[in-house]
Parts: sequence; C-alpha cells; structure tokens
Amino acid sequence: MASYKIAVIVGSLRRDSFNRKLATAIAKLAPPEFSFTQLEIGDLPLYNQDDDANQAPAVKRLKAEIAGSQGLLFVTAEYNRSIPGVLKNAIDHASRPYGQSAFAGKPAGVLGVSVGAIGTALSQQHLRNVLAYLDVPTLGQPEAFLQANDKLFTEAGDIGEGSKAFLQGWMNAYLAWVKKHAA
Repeated sequence: MASYKIAVIVGSLRRDSFNRKLATAIAKLAPPEFSFTQLEIGDLPLYNQDDDANQAPAVKRLKAEIAGSQGLLFVTAEYNRSIPGVLKNAIDHASRPYGQSAFAGKPAGVLGVSVGAIGTALSQQHLRNVLAYLDVPTLGQPEAFLQANDKLFTEAGDIGEGSKAFLQGWMNAYLAWVKKHAA
C-alpha cells in the first residue's frame, strides 16, 4: 500500500484559529496511508526578491517540506475578502525564485471556515487563482465553505455530527484527487 504525505498550510497564525482546528480535525477523516503535517509559516521573513539567491533557513525548510509531500491541503481564513497576508507570503517564498517552485504539479485541496455566512468563499477563490498560476492541480468539487458555529466541532475537537458526512465526502474526493495526481 502506498503512503502519502500531505503538507498542510493553515492561513492563520491565531492560537485558537478555527482553521487550525479544522485542519487537525479533518485529517482524522483520512485512512492511515495518509499523514498530514501542518507546516510552520509564522516564522518566515517578509518575501523580498533580493533574498532569492540566499533564502532564509525557514524558507528552505518550508520548500523542502512541500517538496517532500505528495499533496497539499490549504485551510485558510478570509481577511478582508481575500487570503491572509501570512499565507500569501508563504506561497511567494515557496514558489521562488522563478522556475524553482516547490508547488509545481502537487495536487491540492482548499478548505476554510469563518464566522461569516459565506465561509471563506472569496478567500478560496483568490487562492485558487494563485494556485492555478503555480501549476497546482486543485480539487474543484466539492467545494467547502464552512461557517463556524458551536456544532462544527465536538468537545474533543473532532468534526461534529452535523458536518461529518459532508466533510467525509469532501475528504474522500480530496484523497482520490491526490492519488490521481501524485502518481
């Protein structure tokens, strides 16, 4: 049986982030052949093209973790109707210098949760535009725009019963996507 390493990039640094909680909970819906590792992006310097020839150790670490994965999972917040700056900074670092992107060809899934009624719909759409440019085949359907409420997660931090079937369906589609594109 093949094993798949999934690099998880959470677009929020907040300690009690709904998206970090979602990233942790949804990984539990995958079978054991898939391992999910949340990557650190909060320690990256601001992207500056002048540094491309001498990338910081944190940038090299991020690029190596992405390169060593068979798939990507982006779980992101929505700030001001777009992706958070910390996520864009991580994407810019890992995709540079030009021609040396760690993302190229890696299959991805995009999720997000927010307190707003439209979940993270606009953030996800902006992220999909960026990923398309970076040659990241991204799962298109099903989409998952989640609104944070007191039933989304159980007390133990798992996906709540009201959302579990939907998110299991999303996860199953994502895992099939990874298997299809990671070959």
